[in-house]
Amino acid sequence: MTTNTAHAVHQIARPTGFPTAADFTYVSCPVPRPGPGTALVENLLLSVDPYHRGMMDGGEGGFELNTPLEGRSVGRVLASRDPGLREGDLVFHRAGWRTHALVTLGVDGTRKLRGHDGVPLEAYLSILGGTGLTAYAALTRTAALRSGEDLFVSAAAGGVGTATGRIARLLGARRIIGSTGSAAKVRHLTGTLGFDAAFDYHDGPVGEQLAQAAPDGIDVYVDNVGGDHLEGAIDSLREYGRVAWVGAISTYHGDRSPAAPRNLFEVVHKSLRLEGVLVRNHTNLQDELEDFLVPHLRSGRVGTDTTVVQGFEGTVEAFLGMLRGANLGKMLVRIGA
Repeated sequence: MTTNTAHAVHQIARPTGFPTAADFTYVSCPVPRPGPGTALVENLLLSVDPYHRGMMDGGEGGFELNTPLEGRSVGRVLASRDPGLREGDLVFHRAGWRTHALVTLGVDGTRKLRGHDGVPLEAYLSILGGTGLTAYAALTRTAALRSGEDLFVSAAAGGVGTATGRIARLLGARRIIGSTGSAAKVRHLTGTLGFDAAFDYHDGPVGEQLAQAAPDGIDVYVDNVGGDHLEGAIDSLREYGRVAWVGAISTYHGDRSPAAPRNLFEVVHKSLRLEGVLVRNHTNLQDELEDFLVPHLRSGRVGTDTTVVQGFEGTVEAFLGMLRGANLGKMLVRIGA
């Protein structure tokens, strides 16, 4: 890549089921110049996320074909005509999946990073980024996890799952149980991340495995999967339990309208609460999240929990790998120093 050339990923076809590399292409163009009120940013780190899959089907709010895709990114300002940004500033923005972007402070989530000493850049797209903010909002606002309560989290070895486990432990959760997709990830959850129990959902019915891992039940479920995981969690939830529903990756490549869990009426019978979590509704918690976590990142008690693919040309494969579960923690692409 040359300094005069920018690169971007375009979606060129709507996926049928699981996306393939043929649904995307890499496009080159001249590096854009900032106009009044904008700044030119060279992206350093890109995020690939499960929500991108749903947007690739198009429709209202979805991705358009043959245009650069969007995604969370951290970049450095190269030139600025935005009075709020100066050359050298590090910014978080949503014009990712490209090497260069024009941004405006305060527009589409663009913000200048606080730049905490001793905190690696990867943290701003993982536990201090939308991933960690989702987990923090789910636990502290939606589910209102209290010290001494028991938690179950699905897709626990992914970005939101690992952040949920880390934050729940700091909030005083008694037992943390996770589901994941392989024996190696089970070992990672219990051996590295400090989960009290974990299981591979391929090994048997989720409800049965959860009941074995939490024979006395659970108080809170952070749901990243939906389907049989939600049904199993409803069975295990104690009276007045709470479900923070973040995503439903079990449905992302097929039917977008899954049947309701067969035990849904237990929500009434047990006086449960089930509420969805959209991170865009909790951006006001960003400073609170950083104040809460930065001391633990500096001390080493909390890690960034990332899988990093090197080079912009690996963006599509990083995204497909994330959908296949190839990552531990948050999947990122590094394209600059």
